[in-house]
Amino acid sequence: MFNFCPQCRSANISTINGSEYRCPDCGFVYYHNTASAVAGIITCDNAMLVTQRARNPGKGMFDLPGGFVDHGESLEQALSREVEEELGLTLTDWQYFVSLPNTYRYTDVLYHTCDAVFSIELSSRPTLTPEASEILQVHWLERDKIDLTTIAFPSLREAIRRFCRR
Repeated sequence: MFNFCPQCRSANISTINGSEYRCPDCGFVYYHNTASAVAGIITCDNAMLVTQRARNPGKGMFDLPGGFVDHGESLEQALSREVEEELGLTLTDWQYFVSLPNTYRYTDVLYHTCDAVFSIELSSRPTLTPEASEILQVHWLERDKIDLTTIAFPSLREAIRRFCRR
């Protein structure tokens, strides 16, 4: 991440486990913390809403609506914002389900994330307006027929596996 200290420009910077950076020359310390991300399991009857990714990582694979948490947001606020942005759908009554570690490689940077997954059951399938830059298509898949190998991220594969088993 750093080849030189951002504070004094020394090449003497060292890292511990790729998450802590220290410069013995000036005392600079940086912790590259895990990023918070959210995903929503949206169900109706026996079907789960999945999106097909329009870009990498995982372009063309299935995903759950969600994304990164912005500064100043709660997990639930971030998920509601992401679902509104990605699907044009306003949802607020999320129920926490599980959190799982994950990695997300974007523009040659590997982000370590903690993915918080929430669920919501709808009484009817809403009209959706997918954001074309993010989503190729939206699908409602029967819970017992979801092929986990088609899900883009390991954390979400595991969350969906656990959700479908309960």
